[in-house]
Amino acid sequence: MIENTRQPEDQREGQPERQPERADVVIIGAGFAGLTAARELRQAGRSVIVVEARDRIGGRTWLDTRLGRPLEIGGTWVHWTQPYVWAEMKRYGIGTVQSPVPETAFWWAGGKAHQGSPERLLNEIDASISQLMEDSRLYFPEPFSPLAHLGASDVDATSLAKKIADLSIADYSKDILESFWALNFNGPIEDAAFTQALRWVALTNGDWKICFEACATYKLQGGTLALLQEIAAGSDVRLNTTVVAVEHGENGAIVKAADGSIFQADHVVCTLPLGALPGVSFEPPLPESSRKAISDGQVSKGIKAWIKVKGTPQPFVALGSADWPLNFAQTEYQADGDTILVAFGPDASRLDTTDLSQVQAALELLVPGQEVLEVASHDWTADPLSGETWPMHRPGFLSEALAAFQTPQGRLLFAGSDFANGWGGFIDGAIESGLEAARAIQDDSPA
Repeated sequence: MIENTRQPEDQREGQPERQPERADVVIIGAGFAGLTAARELRQAGRSVIVVEARDRIGGRTWLDTRLGRPLEIGGTWVHWTQPYVWAEMKRYGIGTVQSPVPETAFWWAGGKAHQGSPERLLNEIDASISQLMEDSRLYFPEPFSPLAHLGASDVDATSLAKKIADLSIADYSKDILESFWALNFNGPIEDAAFTQALRWVALTNGDWKICFEACATYKLQGGTLALLQEIAAGSDVRLNTTVVAVEHGENGAIVKAADGSIFQADHVVCTLPLGALPGVSFEPPLPESSRKAISDGQVSKGIKAWIKVKGTPQPFVALGSADWPLNFAQTEYQADGDTILVAFGPDASRLDTTDLSQVQAALELLVPGQEVLEVASHDWTADPLSGETWPMHRPGFLSEALAAFQTPQGRLLFAGSDFANGWGGFIDGAIESGLEAARAIQDDSPA
């Protein structure tokens, strides 16, 4: 249970400014990063208030009932190569549920459709992606310390698209490779940092197949909400409280919300995604590198859709062209004689998931012959509280902006998967950064 959860009333025009509430730490955002930081600080004896704009905890993880069953509308998958989330699962006794093992594969390459075994599809991509990622451990020998080796900055200005274009491989292989990374970035690879791809693969010791397994194979038993509720237990979370301003100085910080609420604290931890930060004013202003990163935004502007199709087709995985409205789909659940697929596309603006005819046409390109019955989705990119799906960085972010976000700005700290050292883009990275922020506050002001 979350203690003292309050729903503030809207502020009426002309209402006097409220008196500030006081806490040792105010945390903005009740996702995995914010709730982890709150737990650690509470256990260290600090008073903590978590303010959350949504009417629920979880941020970009959201277990909701759709299509007749619980579905993860946002972040979903975990893996034992992700140490922070794995430790939390062990702490609370939460296991994993494996996605169905595909028995057939569909893919598009060389200007035509192909069908075969999943193993054949993996083999088709193995040589080219191994060539692309061969230096992942050279640039990131310590993957959880991405800034420790300056060599990474040498390639940080390079786009993933350019590196793929420079490979001496056939167009057939290039088509598969481009779509694979458009899937991982959930956006166009022309704007994608090559270093972001290298970091992911380095985290699985340079093995791209294990990295791919970590992306879409094992889910949390009971869903992400099961772990969120365990971490959040005992926290003071204020839902429906949208922060619009943070003022911070040598003596502390003030957080102001749209409803007129004011919170005063010794430290503030902001866990909002990069795409949501334009909605908050900071005084004094953030460093120039941070402001530029906020203005540029993330690469990820795609979509995740749960699609119910008629009947029970053989479990499959499908990888389409990098520029299709949906470029990936896989079987996930059986549902009363029908099947629920999870699918992704690189540009949310190109597919209206409320229009079944559009989804039908997009899925037909990937897997012919499937009849779409229902669709469930959320446009995270258009959502002002996220402005992105999972964080995937542009060229230059690592070498120019990450250190600034990780360095406390006086009494203001940032945390979240967008700013993680390790598994940026995953639940693991959010938990890691929440722990880091809590530790930094404890080191700055020991109890």
